[in-house]
Amino acid sequence: MRITIEGLAGFTACALVAGASLVAGASCAQSYPSKPVRVIVPFAQRGRTGSRRGGWWWGGDGALPPGSWHGALQKFAIALIAGASLAAGPSFAQSYPSKPVRIIVPFAPGGATDIVTRILAQKLTETWGQQVLADNRAGAGGNIGAEIAAKAPPDGYTLFMTSGSIVTANQYMYKKLPWNPEKDLVAITNVASGPQIVAVNPSFPAKNIKEMIAIAKAKPGAITFGSAGVATQTHLAAESFLFAAGINAVHIPYKGEGPAIVDLVAGQIIFATPNLSAAIGFVQQGRLRALGVTSKQRSSQLKDVPAIAETLPGFENLGWFGLMAPTGTPPAVIDKVYRDTAKALEAADMRKRFEDLGMAPVGNAPADFARAIREESGRWANVIRARKLEVN
Repeated sequence: MRITIEGLAGFTACALVAGASLVAGASCAQSYPSKPVRVIVPFAQRGRTGSRRGGWWWGGDGALPPGSWHGALQKFAIALIAGASLAAGPSFAQSYPSKPVRIIVPFAPGGATDIVTRILAQKLTETWGQQVLADNRAGAGGNIGAEIAAKAPPDGYTLFMTSGSIVTANQYMYKKLPWNPEKDLVAITNVASGPQIVAVNPSFPAKNIKEMIAIAKAKPGAITFGSAGVATQTHLAAESFLFAAGINAVHIPYKGEGPAIVDLVAGQIIFATPNLSAAIGFVQQGRLRALGVTSKQRSSQLKDVPAIAETLPGFENLGWFGLMAPTGTPPAVIDKVYRDTAKALEAADMRKRFEDLGMAPVGNAPADFARAIREESGRWANVIRARKLEVN
């Protein structure tokens, strides 16, 4: 935002600027500044004006060099405005939220991102006394929802629940994005993390990972797999598995892992790598067969399902789901959302809900979350180039 300096005689101008800055307070912290700012200084730029009489404090021919008083007032006024705006931040955060908050979910209902969002939204609604809503905006591998979130007003009333790949891999998968993962969203906290599973319809003959690999090698091009969409973490989990196993399969993207699971249960696709949290109920009911889990160790929720690493040593792939906000959201609001979310995740009932889904609550600080995103982004850049997964 541009700040300009304009001359106006008299100390009344300085008082006017100072008074206006202090009165603004919390009421305008949310939107200020929304247009160029003018700082009024009562002397000419880089020189002395006013009466030839009197000392330098009246603009006369005092001892200070030309422009010194002008520069001092300029710095004072800017500092005063900045201080008033910063002081308003905590006040605004204390009253936030004063209306419903929406969390954009970039996939259809029924998937892990949606499940995590609704669990957290319920707890934050209780904490804030304001309704927190899940707003599903599916499509384009999560990019539709991400763009909506990135371009929303940065006022704290639109948050974004991202799954890992959207902000760590999409920029390498898609040659053109209408939003910038590194510039348009800021990290708040990683809410939860958990593994995926390699799941098949019970009618598929393979009973374990080794048998599945053998079938895929014997019938090249006959194996199909579904995912939540191109470049989603369920897609990349499958690609990582295929790469480690040395096999290929035909990818069928959906608008979320919920629809992909539905087709897998119906036998329309051969396998999928859904997040454990989204598929665990289907496995427990016998509607899907889990051949392996992507974590290094077996999941306590599916103790009879081997880790893929037991067949493919060193294999691991974990998914995660985190809160972000449009760039420009007040730091005080970011901090409040982080602290309230982290506190919610410490509650015994929340921990149990996530653990029952095979997930671990996280709740790390914004700086730590941002650093983890950067590190994972670098790893996916290498995998995507090696697998030639770019999308036109």
